[in-house]
Amino acid sequence: MGVIRGGSAGAGRASGGMAVVAFVGLWWLATATVLAPVGRAPGGETGTFPTPGQIAAKLVEDGAAFHWRNLSLTLAEAGQGYLWGNGIALLLAALVLLAPRAEGVITQVAVVSYSVPTVAIGPVVALVVGAPATGEPSGTAVFLAAMSVFFTTLTGALAGMRAADRASLDLVTVYGGTRWHRLVKVQVVAALPSIMTALRIAVPAAFLGAIIGEYVGQVDRGLGPVMVNAQQSLEVARLWGVALVSGLVAGVGYVVVGRLGHLLTPWTRDGRSS
Repeated sequence: MGVIRGGSAGAGRASGGMAVVAFVGLWWLATATVLAPVGRAPGGETGTFPTPGQIAAKLVEDGAAFHWRNLSLTLAEAGQGYLWGNGIALLLAALVLLAPRAEGVITQVAVVSYSVPTVAIGPVVALVVGAPATGEPSGTAVFLAAMSVFFTTLTGALAGMRAADRASLDLVTVYGGTRWHRLVKVQVVAALPSIMTALRIAVPAAFLGAIIGEYVGQVDRGLGPVMVNAQQSLEVARLWGVALVSGLVAGVGYVVVGRLGHLLTPWTRDGRSS
């Protein structure tokens, strides 16, 4: 059974690698032919769609120090927002189960936070929070990162906690357990797979929220300002390169949290014990 699972996993990685190679090949072919003239100024070398080679060359030209100096700040903002947003969401989800009367207010706040576009509320938050010191994380970016993950984690945690086995909850009650005991001993364990799924989805959401916050947060460093400057100076290859780096970092975080979720919830794996 383990051999079969290992073989299928290896085949999945191989097919995934082949898909990436095929995608890059098609991208290169398209940008070198039919898409090459799109957006290209007279006498210019790069149009709207640079080739993967041009993007890679620009990444190398900018250097690792340039990218890390900006990426590290965005990561700090996304990380702080990730912790704040998810932490508040989990605390409020527990509060709903301990004090059901608070559910109406909490769910309304969650829906409002999800419905308001981050690009619309960002300038307002920037006026309230103000500009950060040079090289310091932007409070606006942290706030928008937290706001981007709050709704998903809250709803995921509530759905998971409410899916707890009724017989187990009744058993705790019969033995004199309170709502707190039911929450800690049964509902949190039952909700762990849903919580880990929500936390995994929250990784790219927090990263995107931080970048949007940098657009309006009056920061001098970070991936957001780099992309804005690249767009204004028509550095198309740099713009694409930073966007790809952002996607890669968010994807790595997504995978890492997903692996952590598999370790914490081994009973949810597809393969049963062999």
